[in-house]
Amino acid sequence: MFRGVGNNHFCTEVSPLLRLWMLRVLVPLGGHKKFISKDGFSNDHIAEALGLDKWIDPVDQEFDVRKVRNTLRRLHQAAEKERSDSSIPEYLSGNVDRLAVLVGLTAIDCRILEFTVLLSSLGIFDDTVDYLGQMSTIAVFRVLSVVLDIPEQEIRQSLSAQSALSRSGLLTLDRNGNSSLRRRLELLSDWFADTVSSEEIDPVALLRGIVVPSAVAELCIDDYSHIQSDIAILKPYLRKSIETGRKGVNIFLHGSPGTGKSQLAKVLAKELACEMFEVASEDTEGDPIGGVKRLRAFSAAQSFFSRRRSMILFDEVEDVFNDGDQFFGRKSTAQTRKAWVNRMLEENPVPTLWLSNSISGLDPAFIRRFDMVLELPLPPKKQRERILLNTCGNLISAGHIARIAEVEDLAPAVVTKTISVISSIQEELDGATRARAFEQLINNTLAAQGHQPIKKQDPNRLPEFYDPAFITANADLAGIATGLIAAKSGRLCLYGPPGTGKTAYGRWLAEQLGIPLLIKRASDLMSMWVGGNEKNIAQAFRQAEQEGALLLIDEVDSFLQDRRGAQQGWQVNLVNEMLTQMESFSGVFIASTNLMEGLDQAALRRFDLKVKFDFLLAEQAWQLLLRHCNELKLSPPLQELRARVNGMQRLTPGDFAAVLRQHRFRPIETSDGVVAALEAECAVKEGGKLSIGFIR
Repeated sequence: MFRGVGNNHFCTEVSPLLRLWMLRVLVPLGGHKKFISKDGFSNDHIAEALGLDKWIDPVDQEFDVRKVRNTLRRLHQAAEKERSDSSIPEYLSGNVDRLAVLVGLTAIDCRILEFTVLLSSLGIFDDTVDYLGQMSTIAVFRVLSVVLDIPEQEIRQSLSAQSALSRSGLLTLDRNGNSSLRRRLELLSDWFADTVSSEEIDPVALLRGIVVPSAVAELCIDDYSHIQSDIAILKPYLRKSIETGRKGVNIFLHGSPGTGKSQLAKVLAKELACEMFEVASEDTEGDPIGGVKRLRAFSAAQSFFSRRRSMILFDEVEDVFNDGDQFFGRKSTAQTRKAWVNRMLEENPVPTLWLSNSISGLDPAFIRRFDMVLELPLPPKKQRERILLNTCGNLISAGHIARIAEVEDLAPAVVTKTISVISSIQEELDGATRARAFEQLINNTLAAQGHQPIKKQDPNRLPEFYDPAFITANADLAGIATGLIAAKSGRLCLYGPPGTGKTAYGRWLAEQLGIPLLIKRASDLMSMWVGGNEKNIAQAFRQAEQEGALLLIDEVDSFLQDRRGAQQGWQVNLVNEMLTQMESFSGVFIASTNLMEGLDQAALRRFDLKVKFDFLLAEQAWQLLLRHCNELKLSPPLQELRARVNGMQRLTPGDFAAVLRQHRFRPIETSDGVVAALEAECAVKEGGKLSIGFIR
């Protein structure tokens, strides 16, 4: 029998088969040269197990090397004659037989696997084989051929990259350099040998620590309506592939951290009523698993689950596809095994979803082997609000949810983590405290990610009494809205002085169209990295397309400067990217600028309509003053004030908004005070000079 498992435990009694293998190592393969020295044995445990007890510290005779070697040869010859009685331990053979059926091992594959398990789990056997020293790949074939009494060519076939052993990940041969036999033969995991040789188990349990069942999805398919067009293809394709046993089904999902990629994989598994197994990125002790071992785990999972209704999730694929170093010429794990990975992507029987934060750096040869490549963006506002309502509607109020949903950089994973914290202590917090704590945790994470915090007020909210009649423009703004409602597409350039209502009109127009508003300012789109500006511009248009939103880019002059005066190549690229995106965008796009002069002429031609916004006309200013005084519950202004209002030729709706904000902390008690405040606003324009001109 076999006693003691693990390399630090030795047995003095071994089975006939193990004894035969040890003798073959020592005699035909020459291991006795290191085992037997002129003064005795290098390992008394091995000598005792082989039946050489009398030569261990002999009392009545000296240690005779020649006689000991002759005795060892006779023991080997006797073991060879009795080898028909030798057998593998019952648990080990039974488990290997089950694996053979599961992954299609040959009889020789099973013999090699059994040998390697015993080599890894029994210290006395490992120590015996160590007498053969460091060996090359060719030497490995010869040693296994002799010990197992199998032709060397058949050993080579079983250990080839195309063999069932290798493809299943159960056992692979390390062909690099020279090392001990145990290091050359790599089992599926560190605990595989002990597990498979100790008890009867479900073969799937052998994947413990390297492939694990995925957790239940926390989101639902409706939370991904922003990529509905992709899901409309992906979901039926996966269903058909599972039902027909289609091979080589691989989907690549990429997107910023926390966008819900792994949740989407789990949601799809739930929708398709199949199991989802995940290739682990760290072992049971929390240590990271390298790319090579993760690929082997994936290969094993493909073999183990090929007959089950299942899918495999391979997250953080950067460990495999993008762990090289282009600067130093070091290839990634996948590139160094390119042929094997390509074949695996073409032949895998279990549909697999590969997840990454970025697709950059991925070898094009791998990209074209994926059936679908999907980018998962952050959910739009409507989806963010839905996720918040469904997951934390019982924790915070609808008002707080609406404000939090305004944060464009808010990832579902941040919401999920915050909910788990607040839920655990909700009984200790009242409603107001809970809402503050919720926002504080989210803001802390957003700040750590380099994003803006939750805004205290909705920046896209229209003024209390907005009316396009109070905007001075060279076009019928209400008529434009009517036309756009019918056309559902258009490119407008709004230009004019600050405060004249360009952005507010965009907000009002979105409300009239009944669609979301996506505002991007120059600071939102400018990047310090080469190519970053173009990427951000493209992303803004793509986001608006996905959300069905009106896209308003403020300070567009930062991106559309005349290319004839460009000093740098990136300035030309910036304009080209903006023009390309404008032409391909199918929705409503508004660009606003305070600086019409100097814009690229080709860009101006791309706009369907250019509308000039100007300072308030005298009658508009007076009517707006009446409304503000009424809103502030002040007495109507006297007619004498009209001349002062008419004298403010550079008055804008923005000046009225500023006065309203002042009123919150410096109350204005009379209509005369409102006019004085408006005059002060106008006074700071044009270098602080009060505007003087004809009454309009």
